[in-house]
Amino acid sequence: MVGDAQMTLAEPVAPASPAPARGLGEGRLGVLAITFFVISAAGPLVAMAGGIPVAMLFGNGAGMPVLFVALTILLLLFSIGYTAMARRFVNAGAFYALVQAGLGRSAGGAAGIIALLGYNAMQIALYGLFGTAAGQLAQATIGLVLPWWAFALPVALVIGSLGYRQIDLSVALLGLLCAGEYLVILFLDVAIVTKGGAHGVSLEPFAARHVLSGSPMIGLMLGFSAFIGFEATAIYSEEAKDPDRSIPLATYASVLLIGVFYAVSTWALVIGLGTAQTDVLLRAAADPSELLFGVARQFAGASVEMIMRCLFVTSIFAGMLAFHNAIARYCFALGRDGILFARCGQSHHRHCSPHIGSLAQTTLALACIVLFAVMGSHPVLTVFAVPTALGTLAVLVLMVLTSVSIIAYFLRLPGLRPAIIASSLVAAIGLGAVTLMATMRFDLMAGADAGWVVALPLAILLAALVGIARARVVSRLGAELQRPPR
Repeated sequence: MVGDAQMTLAEPVAPASPAPARGLGEGRLGVLAITFFVISAAGPLVAMAGGIPVAMLFGNGAGMPVLFVALTILLLLFSIGYTAMARRFVNAGAFYALVQAGLGRSAGGAAGIIALLGYNAMQIALYGLFGTAAGQLAQATIGLVLPWWAFALPVALVIGSLGYRQIDLSVALLGLLCAGEYLVILFLDVAIVTKGGAHGVSLEPFAARHVLSGSPMIGLMLGFSAFIGFEATAIYSEEAKDPDRSIPLATYASVLLIGVFYAVSTWALVIGLGTAQTDVLLRAAADPSELLFGVARQFAGASVEMIMRCLFVTSIFAGMLAFHNAIARYCFALGRDGILFARCGQSHHRHCSPHIGSLAQTTLALACIVLFAVMGSHPVLTVFAVPTALGTLAVLVLMVLTSVSIIAYFLRLPGLRPAIIASSLVAAIGLGAVTLMATMRFDLMAGADAGWVVALPLAILLAALVGIARARVVSRLGAELQRPPR
């Protein structure tokens, strides 16, 4: 396996008692558990309340459901090669290991550091949204008024504690939270359809005049962020009960579940708003995220709206926990291979968790929350929106790199595999187009056009250069160790 065959070279590790485990807990996660992790990172209620209305506003409005069908097909094509590679390289580093296998150690190092940048950006961004949502809920229910960071700081410690311990506890918690999110939105979908929506139930949102209206490419770009997290299945391959079976099944199940869910629920939302009125209501809304809650109150009642607002907070929490676990595992894989400090590549002797990576991510999150609070940054417009855009672009870059890596890897193998190569080529072209659009319209993704915001994509290039440099150092040290003495 990639990483297992490489020596940890960044720093010597003194023996401890008991000796630290070198691997993660094998055989702990089944298909359902892995699926819970990835759909939690996608945050279905966060997407439905926040991301999708914004994608509709700047994209193609009422025609958004069709774009989710297109994105689902594109990501299924990506998954063909992704899962084929994941079977061959069982590694918690996921993108890092797959890119290294196809394009070499330097490219792998670049992918590893880009992944750390992207997932950390998205995880830390969610603290701003969590603090705001939790504060609004506390004020509405018990009259408690506190700044956003007063809610963000303690929850960061809770997530750090869960990430430090055995993954089983995280699985149980995420399972409950995910089930609640999906059930409440599906209940709303049924309520809207049963009551006939604003002007009757129809397939009008799927008509070409709606699909091609506005800016469909921008809708695709913004809609992609709703899928972020599905690609994390391979991260848990070392802990899967049967990675050859679990990872492909969890990947396909996640893409289909997320894609169909968003397509159907977005269609129901449009029906609830009224197909002809959707664009007008989106433009008139002071806060597009309130549209979903308004529709819930209208069609399902105030009690369902309140349940949805509570689950909105827990949805954010679930996303933060899922991203935290993913980051800790990347730290573990990169530390094991010497790209990061060697201590990161040790797992806890009792919990078999990547505890060093968990501690590092928690420390970084706490520092960023304090920094944003001292700077007086807006918790949604700055803390949430800007890092989320950076993280989304980073994942897009990684998926394009991985698609190219898959093609390069399978072209080198004896025997032609046309399905894998063709699907990965289409995925590389499609995702490349979305990546180009995201880079060109990064100001739109971030919701700000300040000079420093527009320049943020350069951070991905810097992360790539750092990863390449670290990979070359590891290669050079490895060559020196293998050189015979004079």
